Amino acid sequence: MAKVSIIGAGMTGSTTAHWLAEREIADIVLVDIIEGMPQGKALDLTEAMPVIGKDAKIFGSNDYADTKGSDIVIITAGLPRKPGMSRDDLLVTNAKIVADVARKTLEQSPDAIYIVLTNPLDVMTYLTWKVTGLPTYRVVGQAGILDSARMRAFVAMETGVSVENIHCYVLGGHGDDMVPLTRHSNIAGVPLYKYLPEDKLAAIVERTRKGGGEIVGLLKKGSAFYAPSAALAQMAEAILKGKNLIVPATAYLDGEYGMHDIFIGVPTMLGRKGVEKVIEYELNDEEMAAFQKSAAHVKSNVAKLSEFGLL
Repeated sequence: MAKVSIIGAGMTGSTTAHWLAEREIADIVLVDIIEGMPQGKALDLTEAMPVIGKDAKIFGSNDYADTKGSDIVIITAGLPRKPGMSRDDLLVTNAKIVADVARKTLEQSPDAIYIVLTNPLDVMTYLTWKVTGLPTYRVVGQAGILDSARMRAFVAMETGVSVENIHCYVLGGHGDDMVPLTRHSNIAGVPLYKYLPEDKLAAIVERTRKGGGEIVGLLKKGSAFYAPSAALAQMAEAILKGKNLIVPATAYLDGEYGMHDIFIGVPTMLGRKGVEKVIEYELNDEEMAAFQKSAAHVKSNVAKLSEFGLL
């Protein structure tokens, strides 16, 4: 069976292990710096396997040596947002954590594909690529699936239509200037802008952009973990099974959408090698302007990493 190592055994990391164990597609290693915590969560999950009839093996550790030979490394380690914080507020602290994780896991699994979740996500994905020196297709960030799922959920709540009939696409950086594509999103083939009144659609777009902050504000401590971890599991499954699944994800652009040397949310095809290709939508002037604004914000944060000597 394949091997997936999840670095960071907090709520997101452990829930990712839960989703993956249910799929029975990989043995899982949970790693964290807190002694006993990953071991306890792994044991708890292991004891759940007989109940659901799955034979996935889950192992908890404080030692990176136990990640050796991983097919996929998922990075969730880092500080979560607190109420009033933006994802950018986590930049320097989480960059140090992610760089350390990337180096240590690469030593154990030089052939792994990396999926990054730590915020600010687009910048942390770029940093992981730089630190590891891996081909760009073996590093991908999880954001677009989550943002698009939030948008789908909000559309379902407004319309009463099954989420299975709702298809939404959110591009750009994982932040308040993300770009929900209302023209490309649809309900059973009917574009959202034709299905919903303009004010309702605008409210959904705004709620999507603020979706993570809304949950942080409600929880008071910590941030979202169910939906982000479900998205991580979907990405890992697509890669391990070679599904060539097209989903929004943070991928490297080298000319696509007229952009270079940036990791940002775009439609990607996920398969055996990681990012098999980037899909290019035809964007109108308004959509492209919003996308470029989002990209400029991501690049400004990458530049800050350079200023602090972290790149």
